[in-house]
Amino acid sequence: MNEGTNCQRPGCEGSYEDMGGGELYCDTCGLAPVVAASRSGTGAGASAGEGPDGSGRSSSSVRNSSRSSRASSRSSTSRRSVSGRLSRSLTGASTTSQSISVRSSGTSSGASGRNRLGAGLVVVPEVPRPDPRSAVMSEPEVPERKRFCSRSECGAPVGRSRGGIPGRTEGFCTSCGHPYSFVPKLAPGDIVRGQYEVVGCLAHGGLGWVYLAVDRAVSDRWVVLKGLLDTGDQDAMAAAISERRFLAEIEHSNIVRIYNFVEHLDQRTGSLDGYIVMEYVGGKSLKELANDRRDAAGKRDPLPVEQACAYGIEALEALGHLHSRNLLYCDFKVDNAIQQQDQLKLIDMGAVRRMDDDESAIYGTVGYQAPEVADVGPSVASDLYTVARTLAVLSFDFQGYTNVFVDSLPDPENIQVFRTYESFYRLLVRATDPDPARRFSSAQEMAEQLTGVLREVVAIQTGRPRPSLSTLFGTEVRVTDAELFAELDADVSTLGARAPGRGAKAAGLAAIAPQLSLGVPGGSTAGSGAAPGGSPAGAGALSASGGPVGAVLGSSAKTAAGARLAPHLVQLDTRAVSLALPVPRVDPGDPNAGFLAGLMTSAPAELIAALRAAPGASPETRLRELRAQLEMGDLGSATTALQTLETEHADDWRVVWYRGLTSLVTGDRAAAALSFDAIYDAFPGEPAPKLALGVCAEVLGQLDNAAEYYRLVWTTDPSYVSAAFGLARVQLAAGDRAGAVRTLESVPEVSIHYTAARVAAVRARLRRRAAQDPLLADLAAAAAQVDALKEFGLDAVRREQLSTEVLGTALDWVLSGSPGASQPVPDPSSTPRPGSAPAARPAPTELLGSALDERGLRFGLERSFRVLARLAQRGEERMDLVERANRFRPRTWV
Repeated sequence: MNEGTNCQRPGCEGSYEDMGGGELYCDTCGLAPVVAASRSGTGAGASAGEGPDGSGRSSSSVRNSSRSSRASSRSSTSRRSVSGRLSRSLTGASTTSQSISVRSSGTSSGASGRNRLGAGLVVVPEVPRPDPRSAVMSEPEVPERKRFCSRSECGAPVGRSRGGIPGRTEGFCTSCGHPYSFVPKLAPGDIVRGQYEVVGCLAHGGLGWVYLAVDRAVSDRWVVLKGLLDTGDQDAMAAAISERRFLAEIEHSNIVRIYNFVEHLDQRTGSLDGYIVMEYVGGKSLKELANDRRDAAGKRDPLPVEQACAYGIEALEALGHLHSRNLLYCDFKVDNAIQQQDQLKLIDMGAVRRMDDDESAIYGTVGYQAPEVADVGPSVASDLYTVARTLAVLSFDFQGYTNVFVDSLPDPENIQVFRTYESFYRLLVRATDPDPARRFSSAQEMAEQLTGVLREVVAIQTGRPRPSLSTLFGTEVRVTDAELFAELDADVSTLGARAPGRGAKAAGLAAIAPQLSLGVPGGSTAGSGAAPGGSPAGAGALSASGGPVGAVLGSSAKTAAGARLAPHLVQLDTRAVSLALPVPRVDPGDPNAGFLAGLMTSAPAELIAALRAAPGASPETRLRELRAQLEMGDLGSATTALQTLETEHADDWRVVWYRGLTSLVTGDRAAAALSFDAIYDAFPGEPAPKLALGVCAEVLGQLDNAAEYYRLVWTTDPSYVSAAFGLARVQLAAGDRAGAVRTLESVPEVSIHYTAARVAAVRARLRRRAAQDPLLADLAAAAAQVDALKEFGLDAVRREQLSTEVLGTALDWVLSGSPGASQPVPDPSSTPRPGSAPAARPAPTELLGSALDERGLRFGLERSFRVLARLAQRGEERMDLVERANRFRPRTWV
């Protein structure tokens, strides 16, 4: 070994290695030369530090002896699938959660492409960077309650008061005899390595004092010197050296930069003490931000859930970068992340270790650390566990998280944020699953799902959609349920239709009188039909909570309205709607992924023939063939194929999805709901499983649950138009006409289903309405929409059919005495201010070019029926339409 490269540390037999940029470090002890030319570290940045309370690793931190064994002794029992409202309500069905193994959609391999905290979805208040000198402790002292022996095998309390005498800040542990010292080794004005001028102490952490200093060799930049708690403790020394080795090459915007690693001679003891030189990160830790929020009574006010999610996404970006370099962070918590301006940075990197390290001490914190770490050591899954626990601590008042709930979450019924945002709760449940294999497989995957949850939260709060392209599911295949109402087979006007040989008004009143007394126009009675999907409607339909649907979605009046309207809704085609659900994207790791991407045919029979030409069978080709068999109606072959796949790939999430799809097509609705609920557990940020659960709830007759799932999807992503039609359908079945109209009218103009949605909205306003209702506002709005639809390509036949429905309902209303005619009519073109009533406009005197009186409406109906007769394709139909025109035309002398 060359004399010039020998390590200068007494007793060390190592030699210096060039780590890049001229920086030399010993290959044995990891220290830089004591005497060397001043070299500045590369990179820019600004602060590092420890926890805001003066402890980067609090008194609840634990150090575990490393375990070489990787066999877990913990039970694999999972808490997953316990939160589904739909699953809990299935009577007689097994609620055992589906086992799902989630394959990662990718690994994070670099800095985030996002430019600011909040992923562009939420504005997080900036934290200004303070004057670094203001963070210096005036009297650096470690509280007695935080003084413990630094020896990993001991950890006994030291330096405590006895008999009124203050505890010693230096001495020997009475349990093991190991020396301890809590006295700062550097004083203000000390110069370390001839370059770093000490300003003072910032904090005291698990690995010693942290000092603020000025780098006199590099533009007087602020830096942090992090020293060792006790140079005699080998674990502490190894942790500090490993931190320098791991992080010297790490550059990430969310991770504190390591500039240098130096030694300084302690004049008092004569020992050479090592220090890590880090960037200074000024700002507030997540713990400080959380503690600063207080309500009027002084009680802690948790962070808004969207802000907590924004922090979680940034933390996962940083952890993903570490994982890509084969490193584990191990000790993420509220103390170890600081927000500076609009950026989050991880600090206190002393617990970082290599994934294949089975020897060094493991650092973690009670309440954050995953339960299996003590047995099998840390992993990517345990890192993600700490992020979920931190999100829980930030988003609600998590009392007992270090004892009662040390490895579990409170009942969601007791936590408001869980009741409001079910997807957020499901994300935490998956990330903290007792079985590490059932957690998210990578930081990137968890970040993607957390971002999806954040989109949902922000959409719910603001009412503005936050769509995003899914990496797991394709777009909707088609919308098959745009027709909400069955074809009208009765007269458009019950009171105005003239019967042969009788006066029209008298005949109509005689025919409708019994129904008017019941409040059921057209002769339909409550409970006479079925809700969508064939489930009983009205008083017979029960919600998930066991009560009537009307009690959940509205008043008893709405229940009655839904009962008389439901029989006239188009029954849901479960098979067609199921096969129109989004299709899982092909796993890029499948051997036949490229082959499937090149398939051009879409016809099921041709597709099956093409799949037989694949180089070899794989899960994706077999799933594609299964779907083709479902589309062809070959349910026997599809069921057999599914059973084979479940035998070989029972825990593949795509197989579980197709299990739900096959169950829904074959009529096993409860099994379908449980399968889709398991997918929701696995991917809480994805709209597709929620849409599928909405369909399941609807066909199971749980209209309240169906409405919640449909609303969640439609509010977040308007590209799922079937969610809008589904929501409107269950709202109509429950008697909520106004809600259904709002939903249908929220379909944007850019959608190819805009016209169908507006046609359905017109019918939702007027179909089966009682003539004695105040209908003027709805009549005016419906007529305006029919007029407007001419600009959107509505064909002449449908336009005239809609016109007859509007004019016929108006005629009944006029013949009933025009109830509510004196009430103001809202102006649809005006946007009311919050808290104010919508602007009104004068009552209309015409509808669709016809005067709003009996004579004018009759002329309008006659005109529309004659236009329809001219457009009719068959002579029989033409004669019927001419007859209808004659029955409605007003009496004249000609």
